[in-house]
Amino acid sequence: MAAVIIEGIQGCGGINVPSNEFLKQLRYLCSLYGACLILDEVQSGYGRTGRFFAHQWAQIRPDIITMGKGIANGFPCGGILISPEFIPKKGMLGTTFGGNYLAMAAALAVLDIIKTENLIENAFNVGEYLKSNIPLKSTISDVRGRGLMLGIEFKTEIDSLRKALLFEDHIFTGVAQKNMIRLLAPLCLSKEDADEFLNALKKRI
Repeated sequence: MAAVIIEGIQGCGGINVPSNEFLKQLRYLCSLYGACLILDEVQSGYGRTGRFFAHQWAQIRPDIITMGKGIANGFPCGGILISPEFIPKKGMLGTTFGGNYLAMAAALAVLDIIKTENLIENAFNVGEYLKSNIPLKSTISDVRGRGLMLGIEFKTEIDSLRKALLFEDHIFTGVAQKNMIRLLAPLCLSKEDADEFLNALKKRI
């Protein structure tokens, strides 16, 4: 086996959160059999879950971490972190637009703002507030996720609900499968913003 690739939290597949024990065992087995552990943190990284990377909840160290999306606040940018066990050599990685000055400036600015505005702590606190205030209705089967990476799983399809939230309440939500509202809110989301969504949701279900 060459490598194991896993998301810090499965995003489009339904906001499935791996347990800390699962990730620890995965790290152990990869080390035991010499396989590279790759954490895809494109969606779950950069503070969204209340830690800088989602895998940090399990206190493990992967061999490779992939990053994107939030890294430059929407400006096209991606990155990869590699373990010191991999010795980088000239020509190992190739890229057409790598090292773009504007992308690098945006990425550095994002890190500064995340730190100065305590956005990782805010993502955790507002995410917990959202989870604890989503109404307990018979139509909802589960609420899961960490920080501001949340999924609200319904027992029925939610296409009409999402359309009502968008076109009548002007609130855009993501989707996973046909019955889950997927929330990937910005790290600066306030409790007042969360209340706006919660009130609209309570009115619609």
